[in-house]
Amino acid sequence: MRNVLLIAAKEIQESLRNRWVLAMTALLAALALSLTFLGSAPTGNVGARALDVVIVSLSSLTIFLVPLVALLISHDAVVGETERGTMLLLLSYPVSRGQVLFGKFTGHLAILAFATVLGYGTAAVTLAATGAAIDARSWMAFATMIGTSILLGAVFIAIGYLVSVLVRERATAAGIAIGVWLLLVVVFDMALLGVLVIDQGRLISPTALSGLLLLNPADVYRLLNLAGATSASAFSGMSGLAGTVSLAPALLLSALAAWTLVPLALAAMIFSRREL
Repeated sequence: MRNVLLIAAKEIQESLRNRWVLAMTALLAALALSLTFLGSAPTGNVGARALDVVIVSLSSLTIFLVPLVALLISHDAVVGETERGTMLLLLSYPVSRGQVLFGKFTGHLAILAFATVLGYGTAAVTLAATGAAIDARSWMAFATMIGTSILLGAVFIAIGYLVSVLVRERATAAGIAIGVWLLLVVVFDMALLGVLVIDQGRLISPTALSGLLLLNPADVYRLLNLAGATSASAFSGMSGLAGTVSLAPALLLSALAAWTLVPLALAAMIFSRREL
C-alpha cells in the first residue's frame, strides 16, 4: 500500500508541475460558474429550484467534459513512460507492475476528484451566497452529482489505462482514446435513438432498453443524475425515461463500479505480461 501511495504522490507532483490540476480546476470552475448564472434564469418558469437547474446543467457538462479529461490524463500513463524510458527506471525499484498501475490510477483519480469538487463546489457556494433557496434534498442531489462525476471519471481513467497498455505508441493511444470518447459519449446514444425510432417499441422492451443503457457508462451517469427523484428530472426532460427504465440507483452505481474495475483489472493483467 505504501508503494501505491508513493507512486500516486509522484503522479500528483508531476501534474502540479505540468499545471494539469490548476488548468482542470480553473476550467471546471469557469464553466460551472457560467452555467450557474446563465442557466438559472428558467427556474421561475418551470418551478425548479436554482440548484436543481445547476445540477442539470453540470451533469450535461460532465457527460462530455469529464470523460475527455480523464482519457487525456490517462491514455499515455503506461505507453508514455515506456517511450520515455522512465518505466524501466521505475520498475528497477522494489515495486510491482500492479502497484505502479494502481498507484498511477489513485493519483490521477485524486487529481480529477480535487478539480471536480473544487470546480463544481465553487458554483454551488456562489449560488448559495446569492441567497437562492436551496433545500436539503437539492444539496443531497448536488453531492450525488459530484460523487458520480468522480466515479464517471474513474471509469474513463481505467479505460484510458487499458488503451495505454494495449498499444506501443502515444499517438496511437491518443487516437484510440478520442475514438472511445466519441463512441461512448456521442455515437452510442445517437445510434440507440435511431434504433428506438425505427423499432417503435415492437422488439425493444423496457427491460432490453435498460440492459442497453447499462452498456454505456455515460448513460448510467445520466440516469443517476438527470432521471433521479429530484425535480431536476422534470426540468431535464428525462422524467419519461425514468418511468420507462426501472433501474435502481444501487444497480446504476454498481454498473459504474464494474465499468471501472473490469478495464482496470484487464489493464493490470496485460501490463503484468507486457515486454518493455
